Amino acid sequence: MCSLVALAFLIPLGLSLREQSRDEAIADAARRSALVTGALAVSTDPVVVERAVVASAEGAPTRPVVHGLGLDESAGRASGGDLERARSERQSVVVDVDGGVARLDPVVLGDRTAVVEVFLPESALGEGAGGTWLLLFAVGAAMVGAAVLVVDRVAARAVDSTRGLVKAALSIGDGDLGVRVEPTGPRELAEAGYAFNRMADRLDAARTDERELVADLSHRLRTPLTVLRLDAEALESDDTSVGSFSQAELDRLRGIRRIRQAIVTLEGEIDVLIKTTRKAVAHEAGPAMCDVSEVVRDRMVFWAALAGDQNRPHRVTGAQLRIPAPVPRAELAAALDAVIGNVFRYTPQGTAFEVAVSRRDGYVAIRIDDAGPGIANPDRALRRGASDQGSTGLGLDIAKRVALQANGSVSIDRARLGGASVVMLLADPEATPRQVSRFGLVGRMARDARDTKASGRRWPRQRPTDD
Repeated sequence: MCSLVALAFLIPLGLSLREQSRDEAIADAARRSALVTGALAVSTDPVVVERAVVASAEGAPTRPVVHGLGLDESAGRASGGDLERARSERQSVVVDVDGGVARLDPVVLGDRTAVVEVFLPESALGEGAGGTWLLLFAVGAAMVGAAVLVVDRVAARAVDSTRGLVKAALSIGDGDLGVRVEPTGPRELAEAGYAFNRMADRLDAARTDERELVADLSHRLRTPLTVLRLDAEALESDDTSVGSFSQAELDRLRGIRRIRQAIVTLEGEIDVLIKTTRKAVAHEAGPAMCDVSEVVRDRMVFWAALAGDQNRPHRVTGAQLRIPAPVPRAELAAALDAVIGNVFRYTPQGTAFEVAVSRRDGYVAIRIDDAGPGIANPDRALRRGASDQGSTGLGLDIAKRVALQANGSVSIDRARLGGASVVMLLADPEATPRQVSRFGLVGRMARDARDTKASGRRWPRQRPTDD
């Protein structure tokens, strides 16, 4: 295509240059003829005419020929008809002859008319045209080469952009919604790249919203499920191994047992569903921040309703101001629900509890206190799969995993209310790093060791509070 365009441009240009060369040759012939016709106007003496012919032939391929004076006309190439035409029209004419063209200029000499013929061979007409054609072909070849290079680069960019789109589309098909392309290449492919990125963003947002919805729905099921479990535990014992029962009583007790088992199974399934969806969302979203106070207030809206049904006194302290923490909001909400749910599960109805938020020593502390019987073996309770209440200990394990994710920890202490105090420490992203000296660190370690020995407890004596 580029070659055709170049030829379409160069051929008319070459023809135009050839016509220009022909016109210049004919104009030169007119100049030479004018020397002879000027001499004829002065004198028809053969010597004078011959001298003018010789003068006009200098540097020219042929000599002019004068017809009608009786001079030597054997070198003439024009036919008698052409000569007669020039005499009758009494104006210069250019006629085609063998080997080129001839310019005929009539000169009126009294009662007769002489004709000066200047012959121009084909070589004189095309003089310089060969070099011009070579130059044009060289220019054309350069244009074609440049066009090929440009087209090659454009095609290479288009191919690279297309390959990038194909690779990204395959990645999207394989489930990697985080892949994006760099819009490059021709305008159409660049627009396709922008459209692909918008599509991937919407797919990613849609999948995240879907998983969040599933996790939130599962999360909200915990409150009514806790009510069902507490109501089921309030029923009479389902032990059928002691005593004698009628068939109807056995069926009723077995039905109670099935209800309790179904609730336990449902709680486990909801925990797995929440953990799976939260893990996927956290993995896709990457590092996140949340407002601890806002999460505590939001979750207490749910638990306060259940606490009212069970006549549990409760309060929230320290959650008025914004307190950021390096943990996803959904993860922190799940940990709070797990710990507060343990309060409802393992303490009698009417037992008070308290949730407090504070910032201290570079950490954000979330403390959940209750007035229940407490935890006899804190170390065992913090180990996953072990609990003093016969459960799996999954609630504290969730809290510990979230705290470790935020570069913190979980500890169990004796609450001021008399029961257990579960403290979650999360690294404070806004805390100013402290310069700790070697001697100060040694002194603090020695002081903590003395306090621990004096108390005889295995859990930390110093715990963050909202005091």
